[in-house]
Amino acid sequence: MLAIQLIREKTDWVKQRLAVKHFDHPEWIDEILQLDAQRRQLITEQDQLQNLRNAASREIGMLLRTGQHQQAETQKKEVIQLNTQIDELEKQRQQIEQQLEHLLLQIPNLPHESVPIGKSADDNVVVRQGGKIPTLPDNALPHWDLSVQYDLIHLDLGTKLTGSGFPVFKNQGARLERALIQYFLDFNTRAGYIEYLPPLLVNEHTAFGTGQLPDKEGQMYFISDDQLYLVPTAEVPLTNIYRDTILSPEQLPIKLTAYTPCFRREAGSYGKDVRGLNRVHQFDKVEIVQLVHPDHSYEVLEEMVVHVENLLKTLELPYRIVKLCGADMSFTSALTYDFEVYSAAQQRWLEVSSVSNFETFQTQRMKIRFREGKQTRLLHSLNGSSLALPRIVAALLENYQQPNGIHLPQVLHPYFGADKISPPAD
Repeated sequence: MLAIQLIREKTDWVKQRLAVKHFDHPEWIDEILQLDAQRRQLITEQDQLQNLRNAASREIGMLLRTGQHQQAETQKKEVIQLNTQIDELEKQRQQIEQQLEHLLLQIPNLPHESVPIGKSADDNVVVRQGGKIPTLPDNALPHWDLSVQYDLIHLDLGTKLTGSGFPVFKNQGARLERALIQYFLDFNTRAGYIEYLPPLLVNEHTAFGTGQLPDKEGQMYFISDDQLYLVPTAEVPLTNIYRDTILSPEQLPIKLTAYTPCFRREAGSYGKDVRGLNRVHQFDKVEIVQLVHPDHSYEVLEEMVVHVENLLKTLELPYRIVKLCGADMSFTSALTYDFEVYSAAQQRWLEVSSVSNFETFQTQRMKIRFREGKQTRLLHSLNGSSLALPRIVAALLENYQQPNGIHLPQVLHPYFGADKISPPAD
């Protein structure tokens, strides 16, 4: 959430930055300023009336001590009238503040100055590319056919048990999924991230803190009887661990990692681009989160990008790093890098990670601060996928397929317990 002081002091600049995200309601900024002015005027009037009431109360005490009871009674009536006026102003102020908060929650985060100008994902900028795109034979199969051939992943069974978009992993498919999760966690913890295993259900306050509410309410699964949401990403519970916390500078940076299943409704998804594991409603993901000093967050962002890049390098998958343009950025992000791996059988790039700096947009909501001298300041929050598994699995199956099995990158051999996925026995 944007700080009202920023909007007040840099109104034109805020509007200019929001335009980069193609924000459609710049007039809301003017409404916010009007409401803010009304709120501050009401506070001033309340303070003035409270001062009059306090002075009248002191005078009543003095009149009673000097035996001037009739004058004291007159003053008491004046205090009652002042209390009524103060209560009315308080009601007006609360109404104004509710309207103000409602509008503020509709305003996205401001994009960083380095965010490319663009109208769609076509305007994203490729920062760099690595790895070698394999050349597959003409009879190479996409991962959904390989999954059937090797008895790895059953999409139809998931549809039977739950519905479309809930895959069932089996035998070597389940083992590969587990191997990747463990490897990703080990890679992150070796880099200093502390591992957590958070709940898969969160309350409204937690979803609000990271900006899932109200922006992504329709994308989350909601359990109405308990008023709880299934996590769309481990970022949500991880970042909220430090909600309403004041940290010391010595504790920084805070580095967290976690594996969770992730649940996303992805309403309206259909077509060839969502076939197989390309887009599902439940998937596994390992996440990294950092809470850092605001003066160093963009250095940390680059470090996190390199961390994810190095992880992809160990998997020996062709990848590219893309800086998102304003039109393709999330509601909460100030700057985002996407990682994509190349699917040789599908001949297309598949997103497997987003690494983002949110600056104070989340920590403002969650009141995550640190002490700096006698003052407190908001921290910056960052997060990244390290990594999301479905499209990694798809790329591994497709890019490493050979006539005698699906050979795996060397780094996975000890985790998987073999160097390849073997054809099932007849």
